[in-house]
Amino acid sequence: MRKLKNEELKRLSVEEFKNIKKISLVIVLDNVRSLNNVGSVFRTSDAFKVEEILLCGITGKPPHRDINKTALGATESVKWRYYKNTNEAILELKERNYKVCSIEQAEKSISLIDFKPDKKLKYAVVFGNEVKGVGQDIVNLSDEVIEIPQYGTKHSLNVSVSAGIVIWDIFNKIKKG
Repeated sequence: MRKLKNEELKRLSVEEFKNIKKISLVIVLDNVRSLNNVGSVFRTSDAFKVEEILLCGITGKPPHRDINKTALGATESVKWRYYKNTNEAILELKERNYKVCSIEQAEKSISLIDFKPDKKLKYAVVFGNEVKGVGQDIVNLSDEVIEIPQYGTKHSLNVSVSAGIVIWDIFNKIKKG
């Protein structure tokens, strides 16, 4: 086997990416403090054609050197907006008929394995702070809570890892379903 060269990867230009059809998925970052995590979410969102990222509260926003370090240019391709308050972002999404799903460990959560997105619906997925997770007020506003099953001792994943798992899973379920 031979590794492919960059020119063989058939990468889209930023303009081409902006004009392609995205999946009906918005990512909400609820007070994510690490700029490297924010950049990683941008990069994953680019890879799987996410519609938009909403950066809320203390979540850093581009342009910033530490975001760019992990985003590798995805801040230029992925649409994003900033909200001072996550609640405002969630209420606006609900007004626009998005089904809001928080990624959290909670009573009555559904396992990501069992989550079956309806291709006719639009989804917003909320990822929370590295220490406190998704705020309880946001969990209360959510239509559903999705939990990533974990089998070790920690029951905790880095927010950018969680985003990678969930975005990839939803992308595949929407594309195949």
